[in-house]
Amino acid sequence: MRQISLVLLGIIFFLICEVPLSNAKEKEDLISDSPEGGKIAGFVDWEAIRVLDLETAQKIAIAGNPSLAAAGARVYQAMERVAQSKSSWWPRVDVISSSSHVSLSDNEHERSLQTASAFDPQTTIDDPEDIYSVSITAGWIVFNGFKRWFANASARYGAEESREALMDAKRLLISSVGFGYHSAQLDRENIKIAEADEKFNQRQVREAEARYRVGTGSLSDILNFKVQVNSARSERIRFKREHEISMYALAALLGVPGAAFPPDLELSWLEAETPEEVSLPEAGPLIAYAVGHRPDVLQGKSSVKQAEFAVGVARAGFFPTLTLSGAFEGGRTNSGRFESDDFGSSISLNLKYNLFAGGETRAQIREAKQRHKEKVKSFEDTRIRISAEVRNALAQLKSAQEELDLQRANALLVKQNRDLVEKEYQAGQGSLVRLNEAQRDLNTAKGRLVLARVGLRQAWLNLKTSTAQTLMP
Repeated sequence: MRQISLVLLGIIFFLICEVPLSNAKEKEDLISDSPEGGKIAGFVDWEAIRVLDLETAQKIAIAGNPSLAAAGARVYQAMERVAQSKSSWWPRVDVISSSSHVSLSDNEHERSLQTASAFDPQTTIDDPEDIYSVSITAGWIVFNGFKRWFANASARYGAEESREALMDAKRLLISSVGFGYHSAQLDRENIKIAEADEKFNQRQVREAEARYRVGTGSLSDILNFKVQVNSARSERIRFKREHEISMYALAALLGVPGAAFPPDLELSWLEAETPEEVSLPEAGPLIAYAVGHRPDVLQGKSSVKQAEFAVGVARAGFFPTLTLSGAFEGGRTNSGRFESDDFGSSISLNLKYNLFAGGETRAQIREAKQRHKEKVKSFEDTRIRISAEVRNALAQLKSAQEELDLQRANALLVKQNRDLVEKEYQAGQGSLVRLNEAQRDLNTAKGRLVLARVGLRQAWLNLKTSTAQTLMP
């Protein structure tokens, strides 16, 4: 018996020593697959940044956005659930100790004494008495219908699902940062247009005042251009306010403390369109890439697999459970000093098989199958939806490219027309009303051109977001 006990304790000790190594390897694999290795980027020295480009802004947001950090915490929770499910493969060892002070009633003490005296008249029973016990028990589930295997696989796919959910949150955050960045760029370009309009009308004021002094101009012309100057200043103030609001929103996305950038920080200016930006890619390869790389698709796959293994967990109820258990225990009265003679050991192999539970197991299996069916159909819907998103993004990109060509050509025409009308007015052959209209048309054309340029960048960002190309290293 002692040899068997030693062998059992040796096996238990070996398995316990192996568990932390296995769980550590599991966590290492999951962390290495997660974005940024599960680590948060260090402190950002905002005072050292003068011009913030879009790529840097997106990287900072990934490292510092609180909502993304919360999603990362959910990944770690799922990883710990995997570790919990793995624990069912190993024995459970418990140490139990108790100390009791027992005081019998007079009647029970008398009955106990009479019962003991029947075997030995010299027997005495202490009352009260102290009872001490200590035991080490070990239990190991040898077989439970593959429930542990299915549960572990289900937990693993649940962890992968959480990791892909984090990646999808990252994909959407990158898109939000891009939208906020482009919105702030658009506001700043509109500020430039308003400033140019203000300078144009200020020049007209000076020229109108010069003509008025020599008697060839009217006071109404001077007042008209001053009104136009004030109107341009009003637009500049409005766009500055909108730019400030956009910068606050962008700072919040980046996780900047206080949601405010340093006063001297600026965004990069709109650059000239590249040949790639004015070309239109094919839909087929983009859809194929999206289906193979979108985190929500991969999340759906993991969800389907998780539900599939959940059916196996439910089916385990039809199988018996075989448990190996052992105990090394001792007891002593009126003294806590245990000796070797106070201890005994036991080993048992227990079989438990449910014969009837009112149909609970069958209902659990049917429920699990329907959940699996739900996940399969949701996954099919996700694939169809993603194909539609990519095609929609391509259509928007094509429209943005055509709109940019149109607005660029139109801005040139309006600029030429405004210059001609200005010359006619200076020569006394054109009306003031016509000049005001031509200037307003030029401001509108410039605004539409800037909107088209920003819209092209946003269309490309939407396309890359729909295909998950924004997650490419």
